[in-house]
Amino acid sequence: MPTDPLFYLVGWATTLVIAIGKGAFGGGLAILGIPLLALVTDPLSAAIIIAMLVSVMDLFALQSFGMSTWSKPDLVWLLPGLVAGIGIGYIVFLKVDPRIVTLIIGLTTLAFTLHWFARGRLAPAGSRPVSPVLALIAGTASGFTTFVAHAGGPPVSMYLLGRGVPKTLFVGTTVAFFTLGNWLKLPPYFSLGLTRPEALWSALALAPAAPLGIWLGKIVHEKLEQKVLFFWCYVLLSLAALKLTVDAALALLR
Repeated sequence: MPTDPLFYLVGWATTLVIAIGKGAFGGGLAILGIPLLALVTDPLSAAIIIAMLVSVMDLFALQSFGMSTWSKPDLVWLLPGLVAGIGIGYIVFLKVDPRIVTLIIGLTTLAFTLHWFARGRLAPAGSRPVSPVLALIAGTASGFTTFVAHAGGPPVSMYLLGRGVPKTLFVGTTVAFFTLGNWLKLPPYFSLGLTRPEALWSALALAPAAPLGIWLGKIVHEKLEQKVLFFWCYVLLSLAALKLTVDAALALLR
């Protein structure tokens, strides 16, 4: 177990923030985790710790957002895509450049969010029917990018936000989707050697902050009107896209 008080201070604060985001919006703040934890540990360990913590958060979030909050007609198509995307990511992991994947996802998501802000309004809830083709594409893209670049949120968020589903269905469906995805990708990570024993102990030390954050996030979710919650979902999606784009561009220029 870590003994540095600064690690616990930064780690617990980071875990709490990510968990609040998951409980309120279905995610969106995990992208802050690696840079923050990298202040008190090395970047690779930070990435492993965040991956494990998010998997723990998913279990608590799943208790808060049960089956009644899932858009099952969407999940029927999203989940097969997710499994396929993770499988493809595992097969090509050592052959694909994650910087290119990250840049493409970042730019695509930026275009999507800028288009929404340019319109200045939300699509009415339930304004678009389920699209099996788009759901499969979004699920596959999320599965692939979450495995190779830890950037799986934007594709499925773009699909569900574009559908205009009610706020609780949006969060519940996102939670169900990534609970499966985050746990499904752990065994391949282990087989590829992308783990460290010390990172596991560090994640266990920070895990108690997860349920508290999910609980606080659920309170935020219940108090925010749908229009306000979706506005912040788009803001978080924009910030994530901007960070992905900048990080990938800088990495490619090195």
